[in-house]
Amino acid sequence: MRYLGIGDLARQVRMRPSALRYYESVGLLPAAHREGGRRVWPATAVRRIALIKMAQRAGFTLAEIRGLLAADTSRGATRQWRELAARKLPELDEFIAQTQALRAAVAACLDCGCMNFENCELLTGVPDADV
Repeated sequence: MRYLGIGDLARQVRMRPSALRYYESVGLLPAAHREGGRRVWPATAVRRIALIKMAQRAGFTLAEIRGLLAADTSRGATRQWRELAARKLPELDEFIAQTQALRAAVAACLDCGCMNFENCELLTGVPDADV
């Protein structure tokens, strides 16, 4: 089996070694083996980190990811993955809706052209703050 030192692994996955040590400390990465006092992980750690990063981009928390990775070694992994994904989809849909509304607001500001908050028609009806 091929092993990677922390520096090599960090370069391959484009993360800092400190992040890998953190992932190890919170159970996202299995405990590293030691060779000559240096942390080394099997080359399969690259794929595991890719999965962690993908799950993070999809909005999963580190605790959720840790649970999924732990479930991956059990017989009920597929069921657990499906249940968590089913719960996550509505959250992602809401995030997408909010992001699209924000994008529309930014586009409207660009199209407004007033470049003056005091006279902006988009802000008509928004009260001034009481100071």
